Amino acid sequence: MTSKAEWLRATLLATSLAFTITGPALADSAPDAFKVTDFLLDNGMEVVVIPDHRAPIVTHMVWYKIGSADEPPGKSGIAHFFEHLMFKATTHHAAGEFDRAISDIGGSNNAFTSYDYTAFHETVAPSALELMMSFEADRMRNLILTDDVIKTERDVILEERRSRIDNNPQAVLDEEVDATLWQNQPYRIPVIGWMQEMQQLNRTDATAFYDKYYRPNNAVLIVAGDVEPDTVRALAEKTYGKVARGPDLPPRIRPVEPEQNAKRTVTLADARVSVPSFSTQWVVPSYHSGKPGEAEALDLLAEILGGGNRSRLYQALVVQQGIASNAGAYFQGTMLDDTNFTVYGAPRGDAKIADVEAAVDAEVARIVREGVTPSELEKAKDRYVRSMIFARDKQDSMANIYGSTLATGGNVQDVQQWPDRIRKVTAEEVKAVAARYLVLARSTTGYLLPQQQAGN
Repeated sequence: MTSKAEWLRATLLATSLAFTITGPALADSAPDAFKVTDFLLDNGMEVVVIPDHRAPIVTHMVWYKIGSADEPPGKSGIAHFFEHLMFKATTHHAAGEFDRAISDIGGSNNAFTSYDYTAFHETVAPSALELMMSFEADRMRNLILTDDVIKTERDVILEERRSRIDNNPQAVLDEEVDATLWQNQPYRIPVIGWMQEMQQLNRTDATAFYDKYYRPNNAVLIVAGDVEPDTVRALAEKTYGKVARGPDLPPRIRPVEPEQNAKRTVTLADARVSVPSFSTQWVVPSYHSGKPGEAEALDLLAEILGGGNRSRLYQALVVQQGIASNAGAYFQGTMLDDTNFTVYGAPRGDAKIADVEAAVDAEVARIVREGVTPSELEKAKDRYVRSMIFARDKQDSMANIYGSTLATGGNVQDVQQWPDRIRKVTAEEVKAVAARYLVLARSTTGYLLPQQQAGN
């Protein structure tokens, strides 16, 4: 179980292109072999089937449209806490029985919580798909939540916070930067929760959360692998279809960010840090919240500016100037609300962190001032596509991209049409989003420093 799937958000859109861009070639020789099927059960649960017959395995995922950003005030961490509770006993199965059943057949399973969704997944042989559906459908509504269960698992998540956040200087800084970058939006609250609020979570909180959000009409089922849509439909109706629909939930409308008009900095000095580093972030639109074409342009801007060893930042700071051990940029476009665009770097040798930061700022300013060339943009698109095609061999990536898209307000067509939208982005559009959003006067910069640099 993971509390914050940063790796997932960073790779979801990349993975989507890998699968959709190669779709037509596959379809020419086998029209229905890779066709994605999407349908609704009578109780409102959406089902997506992604056939992939290259290996006799199947990835089964249930995505709930509930994440940490949906938590009630004062109850931070309840979404992640409940992810843990979903592995406890139900009225039909003892605690640990689900895990043992998967282990006995050589499968794997896990779960993760993010700001916008919670997902549970298993990878097994196709013959075990009905068993996975039966277990997941059971724990969707039949958990046994006692005070003893709550106390034991609450101690687990408190220790998880101590070991993964409080004992990690980078994680502590990340929390402080998030709380500074976001002035009003709930992304400012850590997914795992604030310690003092986690300590107060109780059975009443958990039961209310379960009853409100863990319903079939608030969930998406993704099945990818060696399966046929008709088989999946029949099994889903037999298992999930028996779960009663819950009350309709209101739209996921969250607090909106005010206009930001100041540059903010956060500094953390720690004796465990040996090499200083920094990151600068801006609030920008996501694929869900932005105007048409904005998120696509931001994706390509991140690729050109800092997406790899051919990017401007890497070439300028690491290769040519030799002042940075690393430098890059990324855009987390798969959020339900606005998101962040980040540049980062760390010095090398005798270089100072101020030198690296100034050089990164200069590269950002150059794009804002001069834009990118059409040739540079086309090469970036090609690199983007080629690098993502390799992700096509990861079956679970297919399930991840469709699940995250549907859990944040998108649909199957959004995934399938994304490559065409990327290809239509112009150099002028990339320059425009850089000029509009990457304004240093509205940025938040975090510094992670060795203890002796605290006063510098």
